[in-house]
Amino acid sequence: MKRLLLGATALTMMTGAAHAEFTLNILHINDFHSRFAPITGTDSNCDAETDAAGECFGGIARLITAVEQRRGELSDANVVLLDAGDQFQGSLFYSTYRSEIIAEFTQELGIDVMAVGNHEFDDGPEELAALIEAVDFPIISTNTNVMADADLAGKLPGVYVLDFGGERVGVVSALAEDTDETSSPGDDVVIEDTMVSLRSAAAALEAAGINKIIALTHVGFTVDQQIAANVPGIDIIVGGHSHTLLSNSDESAAGGYPTMVNGPSGTEVPIVTAYSYGKYLGDIEVTWDDDGNVISAEGDPLLLDASVTPDEDAVERLAELEEPITQLMQEVIGTTSAEIDGSRETCRAGECSMGNLVAEAMLDAASDQGATIAIQNGGGLRASIDAGEITMGEVLTVLPFSNTLATVEISGADVIEALENGVSDIENGAGRFPQVAGLQYAFDIDQPAGERISDVMVDENGEWVAIDEDATYTIVTNNYMRGGGDGYETFASGDNAYDFGPPLENVVADFIAEQGDEYEPFTDGRITAQ
Repeated sequence: MKRLLLGATALTMMTGAAHAEFTLNILHINDFHSRFAPITGTDSNCDAETDAAGECFGGIARLITAVEQRRGELSDANVVLLDAGDQFQGSLFYSTYRSEIIAEFTQELGIDVMAVGNHEFDDGPEELAALIEAVDFPIISTNTNVMADADLAGKLPGVYVLDFGGERVGVVSALAEDTDETSSPGDDVVIEDTMVSLRSAAAALEAAGINKIIALTHVGFTVDQQIAANVPGIDIIVGGHSHTLLSNSDESAAGGYPTMVNGPSGTEVPIVTAYSYGKYLGDIEVTWDDDGNVISAEGDPLLLDASVTPDEDAVERLAELEEPITQLMQEVIGTTSAEIDGSRETCRAGECSMGNLVAEAMLDAASDQGATIAIQNGGGLRASIDAGEITMGEVLTVLPFSNTLATVEISGADVIEALENGVSDIENGAGRFPQVAGLQYAFDIDQPAGERISDVMVDENGEWVAIDEDATYTIVTNNYMRGGGDGYETFASGDNAYDFGPPLENVVADFIAEQGDEYEPFTDGRITAQ
């Protein structure tokens, strides 16, 4: 298989006749988030004893084995391995090694094309540029304009064409348009309109005689369905960003694998996505006819459980990389009587016990500075913690972004506006959902965005009273949100802002340690859905 990097001019110059029926086996992952070590059933860190008992999933060593096995089974077929983005962020491996460890293991996997995810910008364009320079596979994003960025200009193509013995398959991509709110791309990176960009790229491919087009996206399942319904020329969508599981065998899946959507030309467009964290390997076989129409799309994601033997070389290499951080990861800071739920399904849609823990810890740490309200974005909580001992490694997995405690003064009216922003995109599982302390509120998802919040109450000397829209409140949050991240512009324009408090993971670890013998997770109705 050959890869061809093509600009718009080159595309218009290409010619060539299509062949007969063509079948492509697409293996795919998305939202790996540096989970190189195995995870538990609740996506938290898996210790060696639990893994040996066969109760853990994923990990780079299992993923390498699964990919190699499928490639071996499909040795006489056309096979491609796609990555729908968000390799960065999510574990101490990334915090310690940044893009270097991503480059090493994605090369080992043999990824053929990768989409840019929003978290690829978490450490600015320069870290993404370092990854691009370190790997020999293309990293693409059709709607990301980097021409003005000194680090990325000329390094991030919008389109790639894969060549299977003369049969060409175009790959286009799209990045979530709110990446400037959810990450740190900087002022010189512009995320352009998804639909316009994809229509233009698909049309250019078709004009060049390429009638088989894959959209490798990082926009989320809801937007993927909109793309399928509105962008001509796209034959299949391999998605990420929303951590959605599509499956024909798992009752908890959000839809079938693939999920079919009526396209603009009247044909159905298959969509596939494979959860996150390397727990599954997506596996879809797609067949096109001579005219470039998909005539079949069949498969199911492979669950990487204990039945998949980890690759020995990867296990050994991971152990080497883990040595400098093992002591920190294994430090026990407390215990919990039950699971602390930090799942995205819960924490991005309503009150969750992890949100309460983190918000209460923040408020406790900043109360001596006059803070009376804590607001933490649900998307900043990246894992659950199982019952039993709590290690520092687990806390760092929950809070991997190296955020610091931040404070700002805003009016009661601005608090309500911030909450409105927080619940404005629940439908798409947006990470802005507000977990709180010192505050109660209700929301109604059936109302238009901007009109969903009601019954906002604040704690005044142990009494719950209605918020005063004209009063000034000191808010404690994280520095990312304080700077306007996740759409919290009211924090960015507040008064007396300070972004340089202690690291959030240390705040939470200290709070847990102060609880004594055991922390008891809870929800208490501080957030209610009407």
